[in-house]
Amino acid sequence: MPYSRSVLEMIGNTPMHEITRMDTGPCRLFVKLENQNPGGSIKDRIGLSIIEDAEKKGRLNAGGTIIEATAGNTGLGLALVAAQKGYRLILIIPDKMSADKVRHLRALGAEIVLTRSDVPKGHPEYYQDMAERMVQEIPGAFWASQFDNPANPKAHEEGTGLEIWEQMDGEIDAFVAGVGSGGTISGVGRFLKSQNPEISIVAADPEGSVVARAVKTGEVRYEGGSWLVEGIGEDFIPDNLDLSVIDDAETVDDAEAFAATGELLRQEGILGGSSTGTLLAGALKWCRKQSSPKRVGTLVCDTGNKYLSKAFDEAWLQEQGLTNRNPTDDLRDLIVRRADLGRVVTVGPGDTLNTAYGRMRANDVSQPPVLEDNDSIIGHRPAGFHLFRTDYQS
Repeated sequence: MPYSRSVLEMIGNTPMHEITRMDTGPCRLFVKLENQNPGGSIKDRIGLSIIEDAEKKGRLNAGGTIIEATAGNTGLGLALVAAQKGYRLILIIPDKMSADKVRHLRALGAEIVLTRSDVPKGHPEYYQDMAERMVQEIPGAFWASQFDNPANPKAHEEGTGLEIWEQMDGEIDAFVAGVGSGGTISGVGRFLKSQNPEISIVAADPEGSVVARAVKTGEVRYEGGSWLVEGIGEDFIPDNLDLSVIDDAETVDDAEAFAATGELLRQEGILGGSSTGTLLAGALKWCRKQSSPKRVGTLVCDTGNKYLSKAFDEAWLQEQGLTNRNPTDDLRDLIVRRADLGRVVTVGPGDTLNTAYGRMRANDVSQPPVLEDNDSIIGHRPAGFHLFRTDYQS
């Protein structure tokens, strides 16, 4: 169509891009730009699929309530669709989700319940267990249940997988994806293997997750691992994950994932999120291991604009130990947010109180230091305490 009449018509049919400025070994690597969906991620697809499936089956009626536990972008996909269709949406979210993503959800009208991200399934504050309880407490509520709802992988088997096959003219040797709910890799994997059983389906899994080990050894054992990447990696095997379609797995640690996220932006100009970094790093690892040329597909799962204060903030990366620092063997090695590197919000002695107030509000700080032009500190006073008197001598 030359134009759409609803934002929901813009979900899917995302473009494919070949990586040309990164080391892909003997392979050609293609990324499907799911960040081009209207909600900014691949999860728009399952948000629409799950809600429309529930409507068809009579499980969701006009003005109804949708409940979901989500650690990634599924909440945004559901929120986008729920807002367009007039449903109430309650999301239970682990506290590691980026603040930008939470703000986006609230702006779409979703109600947010934050819970702990450091507890396993079975704990009363585990996000899925909380969602299950809330469904029982709210009359007529519909639990989207992305981890076991067949409408999740169906969206990718009928949509994403078909698009990849057509965009690559059927010439694809491997597909790399992550595992959150299991829907993407299972749905795309089933479709691609239905067209060519020789296609390799590869899981890119955060270090600490149980998926890579399950693929390689059949063993599922969670050992309390945690990772900073959002939306993928699990401490259990979701019902929607079809391990039978996965042929191989690559484990990617946080440092590799965030480095790949930054490299994708610098080299290819594509702003992807942290899960994209895991997929890209995993795909590059797999490609570089090959001894013959292959055509490999993977995904830019979501846009990186929700992670600007994390994945693209050098100070945050250093605080998390994800980047190397040049040691100085003095106190500077202990300070990440250094003024001499432009990482501190400051004011000058000639700035007005309005200027200081504006910077404090924009950057959510309460006490900016006052620096001379040579970066030497003049004073540090509570906001408004004679901070900008030109005759202040101290």
